[in-house]
Amino acid sequence: MSKWKTILVGVDGSPGSRTALTWAAAEAADHLADLVVLTVWEPPLLPPMGSGSVPLGGVPDPSQQATDNLLSIIREELGEDPPVVVQPRVKQGNPSKALIEQSADADLLVVGTRGQGGFAGLKLGSVSQHVAAYAKCPVAVVR
Repeated sequence: MSKWKTILVGVDGSPGSRTALTWAAAEAADHLADLVVLTVWEPPLLPPMGSGSVPLGGVPDPSQQATDNLLSIIREELGEDPPVVVQPRVKQGNPSKALIEQSADADLLVVGTRGQGGFAGLKLGSVSQHVAAYAKCPVAVVR
């Protein structure tokens, strides 16, 4: 069995990414590796001018919201006391680019087949295709 130090998994909250997280955690436990769980958020689009819709209480911080969502997903999928060291990470930007950049420090990158966006009929999402082609480490696409 190979000695891996770090397994990186991309999580966006979709069912496919949750399956990838569970699979990656099991692999990390088998290889005694740390599990880096990465979610990437993109800045929201501004509402159209003159829409008049201003949220009461201000606009929520998207980075904090992404962090809270990620921690919740980790707890839901791996429990309160995961069997591996989990390092949650939140980045702003393009998901494919962020995963590819982070893959330079990983022994394995794990993603689900499809995420939140795109077209329902596709077998493989654009992020999965992109990281499979350009990651700096081996990639596992979990179905």
